[in-house]
Parts: sequence; structure tokens; C-alpha cells
Amino acid sequence: MDHQPKFFENLSGTGKAIGVLTSGGDAQGMNAAVRAVVRMGIYVKAKVYFVYEGYQGMVDGGDNIVEVSWESVSSILQVGGTVIGSARCKSFRTREGRLQAAYNLVQRGITNLCVIGGDGSLTGANLFREEWSGLLEELAQKGKIDEEAVKKYAYLNIVGMVGSIDNDFCGTDMTIGTDSALHRIIEVVDAIMTTAQSHQRTFVLEVMGRHCGYLALVSALACGADWVFIPEYPPEEGWEDSMCVKLSENRARKKRLNIIIVAEGAIDCHNKPITSEKVKDLVVQRLGFDTRVTILGHVQRGGTPSAFDRILASRMGVEAVLALLEATPATPACVVSLSGNQAVRLPLMECVQMTQEVQKAMDEGRFVEAVRLRGRSFENNLNTYKLLSHKKPDAELPKTNFNVAVLNVGAPAAGMNAAVRAAVRVGITEGHKMFAVIDGFEGFARGKIKEISWGDVGGWTGQGGSILGTKRTLPAKYLEKIADQMRTNSINALMVIGGFEAYLGLLELSAAREKYDEFCVPMVMVPATVSNNVPGSDFSIGADTALNTITDTCDHCGYLANMGALAAGADAAYIFEEQFDIRELQANVEHLTEKMKTSIQRGLVLRNENCNENYTTDFIYQLYSEEGKGVFDCRKNVLGHMQQGGAPSPFDRNFGTKISAKAMQWISKKLKETYRKEEGKVFANTDDSVCLLGMRRRNLVFQPVAELKNETDFVHRIPKEQWWLKLRPLMKILAKYKTSYDVSDSGQLEHVARHSPKEAETGAI
Repeated sequence: MDHQPKFFENLSGTGKAIGVLTSGGDAQGMNAAVRAVVRMGIYVKAKVYFVYEGYQGMVDGGDNIVEVSWESVSSILQVGGTVIGSARCKSFRTREGRLQAAYNLVQRGITNLCVIGGDGSLTGANLFREEWSGLLEELAQKGKIDEEAVKKYAYLNIVGMVGSIDNDFCGTDMTIGTDSALHRIIEVVDAIMTTAQSHQRTFVLEVMGRHCGYLALVSALACGADWVFIPEYPPEEGWEDSMCVKLSENRARKKRLNIIIVAEGAIDCHNKPITSEKVKDLVVQRLGFDTRVTILGHVQRGGTPSAFDRILASRMGVEAVLALLEATPATPACVVSLSGNQAVRLPLMECVQMTQEVQKAMDEGRFVEAVRLRGRSFENNLNTYKLLSHKKPDAELPKTNFNVAVLNVGAPAAGMNAAVRAAVRVGITEGHKMFAVIDGFEGFARGKIKEISWGDVGGWTGQGGSILGTKRTLPAKYLEKIADQMRTNSINALMVIGGFEAYLGLLELSAAREKYDEFCVPMVMVPATVSNNVPGSDFSIGADTALNTITDTCDHCGYLANMGALAAGADAAYIFEEQFDIRELQANVEHLTEKMKTSIQRGLVLRNENCNENYTTDFIYQLYSEEGKGVFDCRKNVLGHMQQGGAPSPFDRNFGTKISAKAMQWISKKLKETYRKEEGKVFANTDDSVCLLGMRRRNLVFQPVAELKNETDFVHRIPKEQWWLKLRPLMKILAKYKTSYDVSDSGQLEHVARHSPKEAETGAI
């Protein structure tokens, strides 16, 4: 995109007052959103007010509506729930209540509201906006405000952000709090998994979601559950038999643990509830298995927000302020939401109507329609779950006679195993024979390759590191031997899961096609690296888990230091991509010293390991120690390999599973296209038969690796353009530096897309 950057210096908030409130059920990450609204608001010179206790505080007025300063939102980023409180409010549902609320806002000159809550809270805000001028007229008639005020405060602008752990709002891929709730659920499942090593048990896990099965569905995907019950997709008649058959088959396959996940709103096809107790009784009566029920309840709302929720909420908070500054009486109230990796603005009521349509479809038994209305991300999750959880009997599987090999290349990254599992199972479903290569290209050359079955990858989703083993070695020096192995094992396609080395490896293999026919086969790469430095993709598998590790450590590549800084609220982050000199270091030290003299008594500085060979961690540590004498103490902590280890986050499990399943489907398509019947072999030698599957803004896109060469800085092993560098000013703004923030990428108001069933297969994550 060659647009001129437009900076928001010309978007001034002078003379504007913004009120921020949280309403409805609490969700982790709401505080990060509140912090971003306050700091961005103050940054553009607007006045910002807290409205305590949601709409109740707006109606009650007084000390519930207070102007806030920069320091007011210090150190709330890592706190769960909402520090400004939330309440269900009956009086705001009456016109008298809204009249009183309007009066309280006008008294303080507030005509911009940022509402963080669920669809009920946002619908209320929209009604308030529609009634606003009428409410002011009535206040003037009653002599409570003068005509001058009616003119001056004639319009109310509203921007919503959806905070809801259920992810039940149409129009956004993720609502604030959903990712953190998944973290809580997966922590419980991982804990249960370890007890199953000692006892053979069946666990029935009930998760939140009265009307929406998102949490149940995604946690089932992320832990490889045996069965899942959700309101949008009731099981077919006779599900009791099919479920019991599946559970006993899994036991026979030596699976010691069965996990069944039930959404609290689960129903059967006659709209009758399916409860966790009912499922437990069924398993006990029919199979006699030792079965336990665990109801997670409010645990899912608790705990600290995940890195994803902090970054999501911070980006949305900034976008919300921009939307308020740009709002006119003619623009509809909007919600700031996420599509893929992009912040977008959507008309609030379009989203609300679509959300209500889902419920209506479910009530009327139109379940296929309900799933479609939930959006392409939900539909994709459901299709992937169905694909991976039930193995068809061998007799029903197609036979393609193609052999596909999967390997991991580069450093280990959390989520790699989920990707391998998905590739193997989708490959088998598509009728291929799947082969696993141990230890990357080096292992390939040594013939460390074996067939891998459906059951072999059971339980892999939650495992950290790389079970297949991975090496950084590139294939160039083993070309002859790898070609031999491809020939010996009749490998017709390759799937490589890894980081920058995997990308270089595919470039080397495709360059060697002239010499070796064996490499004239479809090859696809799925990006997996904690550094997130692969060209052609905004995200790679493993980066989210690493961010959570950094964030956790801060609480208690440059990408990690920068996004980690955004999620942990750091004062400075030193990264390779932006040169810095002694003057910037000096400015940062002074900034921190000044800050320490206020009521905020702590600071956090992140440094990327390769940002500068002379300004080492020790040097920066000594500089801060020396300059801060008498004002603050210094400690240092090098995170190192902690960032690669540990159990993968829900995001990485899910992203790895879905992106890998999609890559495998591409391989099947390419194999059909490139099979030469007369020669009885696959022959693919065009650029578009060696691709990288990456997340680009809103879609998953297959890009020929040859075309990505121009986008790559090979010396420094990074893409030339990195989307997250645009978020750097955001970190600086939220840490009180003067800087320019390019808003040319900020969302324009769009309409809610209603997609066709076909589209679910294209780009969504």
C-alpha cells in the first residue's frame, strides 16, 4: 500500500471530553482498553473521564464521573476484570434514568462515550445516542440546563468495544477477554491431562457460553477433546450411541483419558438441554467408566489477561479514540473490532442485529444458518474440529496413492506439534499416506523417515517444543541424499513447518529442481518461529506463546520485545529494526527518572538480544543504574530459551491447527493438478507449486516463495516491511513519549460482511 502516511497531529481532541465506562459481565483485558483510551485521549489533548460502575454510575453522577490523569491508569494493564467497576443497571433502561445520565454528562461537557461491554450494553448506548437531542430538549424545558448548552452539546458520539469472554458478538473475530478465558480453560485441561497418567478416567468439562459455543469449540480444538456439545451445532439423533462407541474405541487404542466439553447452553436437535450431569450419567451407565464432572464457572473470567487480550485491547482503545475524534453527527455509532490482524470499524447496530439473528436461527432450529451467521472464523473452527476429531473407517477413506512428508525446520516453537497433528490427520482423511521426517533436513538426508498414523499424533496438540525433532540445518549440502530419500520413499509432496530456515530451505529446494526431478513436487511452508520474522505472514506459530512468557515474567525479535513492551506496558524497548544512539538512551533514562518522581514508582525496559552489539544488556543496565542513583534501583533478567519452551498457548494451538489443515488441503489440490497420468507421476516445477501460507492482514494467503524474495532482507533475516513497527509509536504514546502515529491504516467504517458458505474456506483464521 503506497499511501502517504496521515498522522493524527491534525486530529486534535482539544475542547473534547471523553467518558469511558465498562458495562455488563467483566472480561480480562477491559483494563488495558481503559488505559489505552485514557492515555490516547490525553495524548490528543482531550479531557478523559472515568464513569465508575457502568451505567449505574452515569445515572448516579457525583463522584462516579471523575476526570482522570495519565497516572490514574498506571499498573492496571495486568489486572483482570475492570478497575472502574461494572454493574447491571435497571434505571438506565427507563427514560428517567437516561435523562438523569444525560444531565450528568452535560454538566461535565462530555459528548463522547467509549463503552466497553457486551451487546446489551452497546444497544443501550445506541438508544441513548438516538434519544440524546430529545433528552437535552426535555432538560431545557425543565430548566435544568440552558438553551446554550442544548446547542453546544447537541450531539453524542459513541464508540463501542466488545468485552465478553463468550466471543458471542458478530462482526469481530475476537472479543476482549475471549483469549484469556481460553487460557483458563486450557490450564485446567492440561492439569487434568497429567492426572490421567495415573488413572483411566473420563472428564466432562462444562465451560461458559449460554448462547454461544465458541469457548467450548475452540478449547475442544486446542486440547483434542473426544466430543464437544455446543448450542449452534446440536448432535444428530442417536448421538448417545455414537459418542459411546467413540469413547470405547479410544480406550481400546490405549487412550487413558477421555475429555468431553459441554457449553453451558448445549442443546439437542429438539432444543432440549444437554447438561454435563446428563453426559456423565450416560457414560457411567453405558460404559461403566470412572467419570468426573468439572464445572469451570467464574474461573474463566478471572486471572490476568493474556498477552493477546492486552495487545488487542490496547490497539482497540487507541482506534476507539481515533473513531471518536473523526465521528460526525452523520456517522452511525460504531464498534471497533478485529478482522484477521486488522482493526476495523463496523456500525454498531448492524453487528447487534446479526448477533440477535443467530439466536433467532437457533430458537427456530435453523442450525446451519446459525453457524454461518456466527461468521467465517467460527465456521472454520467447526469444520476443522469435525475434520480432526473423528477418523472414518479405512474402508470409507479415499485412496490417492500419494505419499506426503511432514518435517519441522529451525528452532522449536510452541504449536509445531498441533500443526503436525493437523497435517497428518487431514492428509489421511484426504486419502494420502503420511510420512514424518525426524530432525529436519539433516534427518531427511540420513533417512530418518517413517509412516505416521492417525493415532500416532493423538495428544500432540498441547505438547511444547517439537516432537518430530527439528534442526536449523539447510538442505543445500544434502541435496543428493534428500533427493535419494524422496525417490526411495516415493514422496510426492512436502510440508515444512518452521521459521526463517524453512523458508530458505524451500528456496534452495526449488532452485535445485533443474538438477533433481525429485524436487518437482508441490511444497508448502507453514510459518512457526517465536521471532515472527518470516516474510509473507503477520503471525507465525509460537510467537503468541513466547509473548505470554515475556508478559508473565514482566508482571511478576524485535517483535517480541516490541509487542511484549506493548502488552506489559514497558517504558522503552530497544529493537534492531530501529537504530538508536546514546542520545535516545539518555532521553529514555531522563524520562524514567522524571516518571519515578511522580506517584508511579516502577519502570520496565525491554531489549532485543541483537539490537546493538555495543549497547549490550549489561551496558544499558549500568547506564540506568548510574543515572538513576538516588531515584531508582535496577535489576536485569535475560529470558533466553524460556521463550521457546512450555505448553503452547490456545492461540498457537488453534492457529497451528487451522493453518496446517488448510496447507494440507492445498497440497491435495496441487497433487491432483500436477499428476501426469501417462507417466504415472507428479511433476510440478512452476513457482506457484512452492508456497508459503501466511496470515496477511485479514486473510490466509498462499504466496510463492520466489515472489517473497523481494520482500526479504536476507542479511538480517527479516521481512523488509513489518506491520508491527506501526505499533511502535503506540507503545511510546502509552508510555508518554511525544511521537507521530500513522493512522492511515486505521479502520474506515465498513458494513458487516455476510459471507457465503464457500467463503468460510478462503481466508479466515
